[in-house]
Amino acid sequence: MKVVQLGWLASTALTVIAVQSPAHAQTAPEEVTASTVGDEDIVVSGSRIQREGFDAPTPTTVIGEAELALGNRPSIAQVLNDAPQFRATVTPTTTPGSTLSGVSTADMRGLGAVRTLTLLNGHRFVGANDLNIVPQSLVKRIDVVTGGASAAWGSGAVAGVVNIILDDDFTGWRMGVQSGISSRGDAARYGADIAWGTDFADGRGHLMVAGEYMNERGALSRNDRPNLVAGLFQRPDNKLELVRDPNSTQLYNGGSILDLTGAPRNLVFNPDGNIGAFPLGSLTHGVTTVGGGGQNIFDYVAVSTPYERINVFTRASYDLTDSLKVWANFSFHRMSANYSFFPETVAGVNTLIRPDNAFLTQANRDQLAEAGVVGPFILGRVMDDVGVDRVMKFKYSRRNLEGAIGLEGSFGNSWKYDLYYNHGEIRLNQRLNNQRIKSRFDNGVDAVLVGNTPTCRINADASTANDDPNCVPINLFGNGSISDAAAAWAFGGSQLIYTIKLDAAGASVSGQPFSTWAGPVDIAFGTDVRWEKQVTNYIDPLSLANALGTLNSSATNGSFNVKEAFAEVNVPLLDMTDVLKLEVNGAARYSDYSTSGGIWSWKTGGTLRVAGDLLLRAVYSRDIRSPSINEYFLNRSTNIGTVLDPFRGQNGTVQDNVFVYGGGNKLLTPEISHTLTLGGSYSPSFARGLRLSVDYYDIDIDNVITTVTANDLLKQCFAATPNDPTCGGIIAREANGTIGSITNTYRNLANYRTQGLDIEASYRVPLGDGTLSFRALANHVFNLKINGADVSGYVGGDTAFSTPKWRGTGTIAFDNDSFGANLRIRYVDGGLDRPLTVVNEVPVEIVNNNVGSRTYVDLGAQFKAGPFTLFGNVNNLFDRDPPITPYTSPNYDVMGRYVSGGVKLSF
Repeated sequence: MKVVQLGWLASTALTVIAVQSPAHAQTAPEEVTASTVGDEDIVVSGSRIQREGFDAPTPTTVIGEAELALGNRPSIAQVLNDAPQFRATVTPTTTPGSTLSGVSTADMRGLGAVRTLTLLNGHRFVGANDLNIVPQSLVKRIDVVTGGASAAWGSGAVAGVVNIILDDDFTGWRMGVQSGISSRGDAARYGADIAWGTDFADGRGHLMVAGEYMNERGALSRNDRPNLVAGLFQRPDNKLELVRDPNSTQLYNGGSILDLTGAPRNLVFNPDGNIGAFPLGSLTHGVTTVGGGGQNIFDYVAVSTPYERINVFTRASYDLTDSLKVWANFSFHRMSANYSFFPETVAGVNTLIRPDNAFLTQANRDQLAEAGVVGPFILGRVMDDVGVDRVMKFKYSRRNLEGAIGLEGSFGNSWKYDLYYNHGEIRLNQRLNNQRIKSRFDNGVDAVLVGNTPTCRINADASTANDDPNCVPINLFGNGSISDAAAAWAFGGSQLIYTIKLDAAGASVSGQPFSTWAGPVDIAFGTDVRWEKQVTNYIDPLSLANALGTLNSSATNGSFNVKEAFAEVNVPLLDMTDVLKLEVNGAARYSDYSTSGGIWSWKTGGTLRVAGDLLLRAVYSRDIRSPSINEYFLNRSTNIGTVLDPFRGQNGTVQDNVFVYGGGNKLLTPEISHTLTLGGSYSPSFARGLRLSVDYYDIDIDNVITTVTANDLLKQCFAATPNDPTCGGIIAREANGTIGSITNTYRNLANYRTQGLDIEASYRVPLGDGTLSFRALANHVFNLKINGADVSGYVGGDTAFSTPKWRGTGTIAFDNDSFGANLRIRYVDGGLDRPLTVVNEVPVEIVNNNVGSRTYVDLGAQFKAGPFTLFGNVNNLFDRDPPITPYTSPNYDVMGRYVSGGVKLSF
């Protein structure tokens, strides 16, 4: 059997490439023709029809073993993110300050991971939202459908389908070890994998067992890399500038002294508790200084989060008859981490310091009086000195258990059928420790002297009714001043344990019931059903009481089910051998949701093959995406960021560390998308090994389920209610007028539309005793419109749908039986960091908004001796710096040069 790998954008009937054996990973494969591909190698495309030589109208690309090994990426999602069609939305490097840390998803076209349907061996699985669950060492290839495919595969296939195909027929032993480290000495990782497969019962049965371990230590310091300690600064001329090392003058890790409106007095408590001038930087305006000795909340956020991952997979199959096979899979996955998150910050009524505070020394009082600070003041504090952990610490453990069983069979001359049932559960246990217990913290901060002993005020006044005899006074003046007793009493953690369940079953039949004058007609039909459920198993008592300062865990409980029926037909209309071949294709699916009722998806298209060399294809489809359980039932999610408040100041006011709370909406309805794809592939018979492909796509999604960014929500609020700074309760404000938090729930409120091109050119030629291959892949985005506004070309990490106009990769590879090498160039276009901000109909200019393009060079080499392969990789060889990045970037490399290598053994 040959495992096949298609050109990235090539039709399934074009020239295909046989992937090398595991011992020859990262090598250039042997060229074969489509006629040599067996039935078991049929690529799963945007169609349910399974026939050798079938030209699917929806473009389908296959990532084979050679591409999977390029760069020695640690997860399937990160392999996909190297492809120009994908965007690194959620990875350990793009969400390091989120409770999604460590998750890796597939996001085609940058339309959101929920609009890319991910399958495992053609079936839905509960781990689709985190590709770390897939045992990478067993992946044979990945079929990528770069167009709408809901009629064939169901809800979620709006941008496309990622179908991960495992090496189910593997026999023998396969094992390997690897490690890697960045050029800065961090982000070390090491891993190992082992697999064993064997036939039994005279070849009628097959058994396979595999295990995989990966430990990545993370890159925890942003200061070790250029341009990652950065942010937006509003200059004295009210223009905005992206600067390095911006720090808030309202916050300091020893305490910044503010007046009762929150304005800084540019005085701080030094680490030793004495008062001094704020260590201002080179330029200060408003509440931000550039440089100096202050802090930025993102100083504490990792570049890449650590994790430990274990995967176990087993599969057994048995041919009951020559035409009927039964199979069963079981998998176990666990991923965990425990690392510093970021510190809490306090600056408000909870840190109101009265003149009789127990921890103010006489020297402090004298210094305050000399500076004109009379009466109470507010202390702005970065809480990076609390207990042993010092800052908040995030700890999680995700466990996945999944089992599936199915039948595959055939009857008659051309009919095939497939039945399966899958049950999967993900159990997640996460904690965010070292948070303020709000009431205890407030009471502890407000301490007075009673007989020269610091005492909480609530216990010092006999007339006070809310005495707390356990209250421990808290000294916030200076860094390291919080006692262990105070940390133990006034700080605690949230904990959330919940379970996600998926039950999915399906049955399908495909075959050729009759023929026309041009050849046999293909049909496929079937049914799919699934049940999705999320159950909250545990919430800590402090969260239930809403007692914590940053994240109070909340329950998300809900479920829905869907019953579906589908059918597809492919009709040949013209077949003139080696001259013209014309086929038309159509499919429809009806889905009945327990939440929103029934809805149709469909597609129609066709292919025209000219002279055997040129394939033209077109398809138009209506696709859907149903709301997820989180979108329906999520009670609360928490994020933190910087916003521009249009209600304050003539041109708005930049405010850091704003909490944005999201939630679900049970009235949501499915998204509806219409997609047009036009393209063609050319493999000239006179130039064997040359392949060219171009596809145009136009995806138009209505009724989009989304939450706009906090800044966009503020702009919409200001436009709708300029005289209501709370925007009807969406914005919670502190007594001094600053934003305390923003509530932003899911809604059907947007339209997304994107148009672009996928391009490929490749050539393979024998060279000596090996093969030399060239491949160039590119994606050009004409536009990406969100509610009519084109956001393509905005490439900053703080910009929603950050999307370069151009992305591309080019690879040159040589391979023979003893040696292999590859050189890969990755190009990411530049653009503007973010759109201009308009406040009071006045555009606020960002003076250095241009972001330059980046080109990255990767090298790989393999040395082979018998069953052993020694391999090494260097990614970002020239250590290309990222652009100025306030938090993270989905487009540009923030890690820098990374070196990895290992050894594989296969026999």
